[in-house]
Amino acid sequence: MRARSAPASRLPPRLRAFCAELAGFAAVGVFAFLADLGGFLWLRGPVGMDPMYAKALSFVAGVAVAYTGNALGPYRLRGRRVTGGWRRFGVFVLVNAAGGAVQLGCLGVSRQVLGLTSTLADVVSGAGVGLVLGTAVRFWGTRTLVFSGMRGPARVTGRAGTAASGPSAASGRSAASGRSAAAVPEGASGTDGASATWERSRIDGGAGAG
Repeated sequence: MRARSAPASRLPPRLRAFCAELAGFAAVGVFAFLADLGGFLWLRGPVGMDPMYAKALSFVAGVAVAYTGNALGPYRLRGRRVTGGWRRFGVFVLVNAAGGAVQLGCLGVSRQVLGLTSTLADVVSGAGVGLVLGTAVRFWGTRTLVFSGMRGPARVTGRAGTAASGPSAASGRSAASGRSAAAVPEGASGTDGASATWERSRIDGGAGAG
């Protein structure tokens, strides 16, 4: 058993993290696809909505599920490259729209340019090649344009560490050294000349006071 699990553990940490990220993104994509398909069938069937409006609403529902799943799942520890929740969601919608455009483009090239109009050709170009390329575009846009590559806690810790080692820490060290210097009388160092000077000033001060 140990010999079988050894090759997986030998993968570089960055590659293992990338594979885990890709697996989480794919799992979220499955739920988003089910939300899109289920919403379209419900709006088109029992609700009786126009197909175009039904598809638009189901697409937004699928994107919302995908965004929520990615934000709480594989990218929960990542920083947000776009500030503002609605702006970030808007960029995420554009990324998913670009992925859908790539998928439709593959279908259009297959039918209009290559002249492949059979059902099998549509499935291969639209649900095969187009789906793979569209998912690649969505994955790249999500991890690059929506969520940054820097992890959030590491960034916060870095700022705190910098602040701790900055001027406040220097002033704290200065105050500590000032208190230690005030606790030791002037001239009470290890040198004999300084000690003699301090003794003479103390005797002169005592005589003046008398």
